Amino acid sequence: MLALTGFIALFAIQAGAQNSPQTLAMAGVSYEISLANASQHLVKVRLSLAPGAPQGELQLPVWNSLYQIRDFAQYINWVRGRDQNGNPLVVTKLDKSRWQVGGGGGEIEYEIFADQSGPFGAQANAHHAFFNLAQILMYPVGSRAYPMRVRFTDVPSGWKIATAMTASFDWFLADNYDRLVDSPVEIGSFQEGDFDEGGGHYRVVVDADSADYDLQAMISTLRRLAAAATDWMNDRPYQTFLFIYHFPRGASGGGMEHAYSTAIDIGANRLAENPLSLGDLTSHEFFHLWNVKRIRPQSLEPIDYTKENYTRALWFSEGVTSTAGNIIRVRAGLLDEAGDLQTLANEIGELERRPARLAQSAEESSLDAWLEKYDYYRLPERSISYYNKGYVLGVLLDLKIREASRDTASLRDVFLWMNQNARNGQLFPDSEGVRSAAEVVSHADMGEFFQKYVAGTSTIPWDDFFRMVGLHLVRQTVSAAELGFVAVRNFDAAPSVASVAAGSEAEIAGLAVGDDILKIDGYAAGSDFERRLAELRPGDMVHLRVRQAKSGKPTKSGERDVNWKLALREQVSFELKDLENITPQQRARRTAWLKGDTGMSGESRP
Repeated sequence: MLALTGFIALFAIQAGAQNSPQTLAMAGVSYEISLANASQHLVKVRLSLAPGAPQGELQLPVWNSLYQIRDFAQYINWVRGRDQNGNPLVVTKLDKSRWQVGGGGGEIEYEIFADQSGPFGAQANAHHAFFNLAQILMYPVGSRAYPMRVRFTDVPSGWKIATAMTASFDWFLADNYDRLVDSPVEIGSFQEGDFDEGGGHYRVVVDADSADYDLQAMISTLRRLAAAATDWMNDRPYQTFLFIYHFPRGASGGGMEHAYSTAIDIGANRLAENPLSLGDLTSHEFFHLWNVKRIRPQSLEPIDYTKENYTRALWFSEGVTSTAGNIIRVRAGLLDEAGDLQTLANEIGELERRPARLAQSAEESSLDAWLEKYDYYRLPERSISYYNKGYVLGVLLDLKIREASRDTASLRDVFLWMNQNARNGQLFPDSEGVRSAAEVVSHADMGEFFQKYVAGTSTIPWDDFFRMVGLHLVRQTVSAAELGFVAVRNFDAAPSVASVAAGSEAEIAGLAVGDDILKIDGYAAGSDFERRLAELRPGDMVHLRVRQAKSGKPTKSGERDVNWKLALREQVSFELKDLENITPQQRARRTAWLKGDTGMSGESRP
């Protein structure tokens, strides 16, 4: 979450004397956001009402970007108003995030503290500013559909502004509030590059130390991804697209899709150790341009900023987006067969090692997305991930369609069919909509697949699916490090210890439930935390820097070091290997499958 450090936002509703819907529709809603006090972590918002405007209500969203209620109003220090003569204006708080304003016109002001970093937040400081605008801008209830415009004032000398919104003089324009808050803004002395590909123009904006990245290498990667994705989807629903990147030196990671842009954080250390991580995360977020932003579940519309929006389809909207993202990387030459199959085997292993797979379906995991901020919920015994199982289901559905259609259709055809419907303004009815698309392109009944593996928790017969591409899943017992604890990570937050095994070396060393893990072996505990744990071996010394004042012997900062030697345990590993008597037909099918092509010869369909 990005930190919004002290700026002033002026919010003006420009309306006629009668404040009629017709007048509002013409005038729209205007916001001015000042960076004058960026160092104080305070946002001051001034809302100007036209003279004679009737009583109305203002709403600040309770969630944005993540499927989590975050209650941005918790940071509001005060709200007050005054009429045209400077006299106090009645402002009544109706609930935690909504205010009622008395009529007569005038100004409403409020002050909000904000200091959240990452692609899911809003930040302004002496270094730069990054805004997800829903986290700072109230909207007039009933006026979300009106035109919106925003401008930024008191911008430090030398700073630039990057956003996907249309620029008009010093204003940025949006058709409505939803589009406004779906257009993140980066402001600062960032580095920028651009490229043209297939008729589209792409901007690449990077806020990071120049020693931590190679802009030209990034552009080369992004060009290949953009070309592969638009070719696979036979569609480019934009003229320009904006990539915003942050590479902080510390714990970070994650990306957020937007209609004509994306914002992505990758820790500088992770990027240095694994340059391919940029393509991995970007392919997922970029493909969201189609799957979520265009191909959208009916249950997510209209967006309700005041409470949870429930859907059973996140396994498809998020998980199968990862399936497509890997296909895009293969087509772009950024992922080879060995790497693709190993990624798939690792995902299968992640699912198989979660006991909750026998109790929670992919649809139920989608519904429960709003519980992910709780440590206990993310334990392997309590939940599965709709990202993880959705990714696997996307792979299996692809194979199922290929088999049922005798190699004349694939997952690509599902996306093409759904995208065409989306272009005609149709939303899809969650899992039933995906099933319908699969049945249309395959001309086969997919009811059993969806009943067992999407809505149900049946054990997946892996080899039955992989046989057609000459593979089988191999399980073998291997030695692994006994950590003695389970830690879970909620997006950009530090990993939190959710359980510690009684009598384990971890417990003896002083690790406790509730500890936040700041560093592992000297490295910030970011999005690659699970990978670093997986690389540990029996006999290794593990060094954790943790924080929790209520346990152990913390330093004055509330932090302490916990060290112990890892014991040995046995676990099952998974690998996809060739069948003993693999046929040329199976190899041809595999090549087409991994590249997302239709047919055994690997031809692409226009």
